[in-house]
Amino acid sequence: MTPGADATPAPPPLWVWTGFLAMCVGMFMAILDVQVVATSLPTIQSALDIGPDQMSWIQTAYLIAEVVAIPLTGFLTRLLSMRWLFVTSLTVFVIASAGCAASGSFETLVSWRVLQGFSGGTLIPSVFSAVFVLFPDRRQALATTIAGVLAVLAPTVGPIVGGWLTETYSWHWLFLINLLPGPAAALVAARALPREPTAMAELRRLDGLSLVLMAVSLAALEIALKEAPTRGWVSLTIIGLLALSLVAGLTFVRRSLRRTRPLVDLNNFRDRNFLAGSILSFILGIGLFGSVYLMPVFLAFVRGHNALEIGMTMLVTGAAQLLTAPIAVALEKRMDARLLSAIGFALFAVGIGMSAFHDPRSDYDAMFWPQVVRGVAIMFCLLPPTRLALGTLPPARVPDASGLFNLMRNLGGAIGIALIDTIIYTRSEPLGTALLQGLQAGDRDVAAFVGVPASALAALKGGAETDLSVDLDQLVQTAATVQALNEAWMTIAFVTALAMLCLPLARRVAPAQ
Repeated sequence: MTPGADATPAPPPLWVWTGFLAMCVGMFMAILDVQVVATSLPTIQSALDIGPDQMSWIQTAYLIAEVVAIPLTGFLTRLLSMRWLFVTSLTVFVIASAGCAASGSFETLVSWRVLQGFSGGTLIPSVFSAVFVLFPDRRQALATTIAGVLAVLAPTVGPIVGGWLTETYSWHWLFLINLLPGPAAALVAARALPREPTAMAELRRLDGLSLVLMAVSLAALEIALKEAPTRGWVSLTIIGLLALSLVAGLTFVRRSLRRTRPLVDLNNFRDRNFLAGSILSFILGIGLFGSVYLMPVFLAFVRGHNALEIGMTMLVTGAAQLLTAPIAVALEKRMDARLLSAIGFALFAVGIGMSAFHDPRSDYDAMFWPQVVRGVAIMFCLLPPTRLALGTLPPARVPDASGLFNLMRNLGGAIGIALIDTIIYTRSEPLGTALLQGLQAGDRDVAAFVGVPASALAALKGGAETDLSVDLDQLVQTAATVQALNEAWMTIAFVTALAMLCLPLARRVAPAQ
């Protein structure tokens, strides 16, 4: 059934925009929550006396629940309607946020994080499906831009918001900030969004086995990607998790394709444009999440900046996005989405690659122009692929398709971060050994990169015994970490550039009018 077929008369355009903006607020809160908590994990660990090996589960619990919820957006939209799904999800998200803030133990906090992640996971695809369900073609570019800017701005401002809240108040405020805008956005959306009938009969058609298979597959994959860099990709635990994910996933796919009313409509991938757009979304996740992850790692562990200083540095990307957004909207109305996507991903790959030449002394100035290039490119990597993927589908298929489209971006991000961590863990030690050998050989370029004075280099030449292990070992370790990070930047840049290979697969989509 097409959304709105049996609904009450459509609300005025102003009300539709008001409801959509309320949805964008909820989406922004869900994305921001991941980032603000990430910057303050050490503070939470200390406050709740959490073991170092357990700390990461505060984030992992949220991300697993989120990645399971995202593809369920289509089913939940059919069940509750877009309006009530958003209102219910945001209400549960706010309640879970209050529970997180009131948590006094690790177990309690993780339990609330699971509920928070599941409710937050439906908010993101709901917004992108609303773009194509609520608005005519001529307004979809603007709506996509608003949603896209907020979706990519949240990870950028997250570190500065999280750092400021933790240093100024306490870690509890990382969750308490949701308690005011959340209810307000839910009330506005309940009043302004179109009223559509619910379909509780969908519950009788719920394929419980498919739900379990999908949840097991995605959860196992997420845990494997998190643990693989430290445990090793060929460890029995990781191989077992990946095998479980593969078997459960293939069984889920087979079962879904055979059912007339599947839990998630995988037939959307038969559409060439949706398939191409989803591949672009996956690769964008690798580049976007990867770059947002790499910068704080460098600024914190190499330069020694705190969360607030890191956030201030990363604001450059957000500023470039905001300035580029009107240009992206104007061009999308005039140019082929495939060409704009090619330009965007080429520019994004260049911006990522520009960060692959840092040395241990690089800081704000060296990071300024790469951030500008990436910020300019991001809107062209988000808007045109979204139109390619969702813009030609019938409205009834959009909620399911939006869930899959956004899931691909999240999976890309998880794989990108796992790839980065693997490079850092496996390459730092051999790179450090090579740097030490270069110093002992008297290589002035190596000495300049590491920051070894000329007098110390002369003593090192020929492998003479020195106080290197005492005085300069930290310099070598830091330089090796920088080289490993540079390799990670270049790898992510190469993968991002591969996005252009899938564009010939897509058919031309008429520009938004």
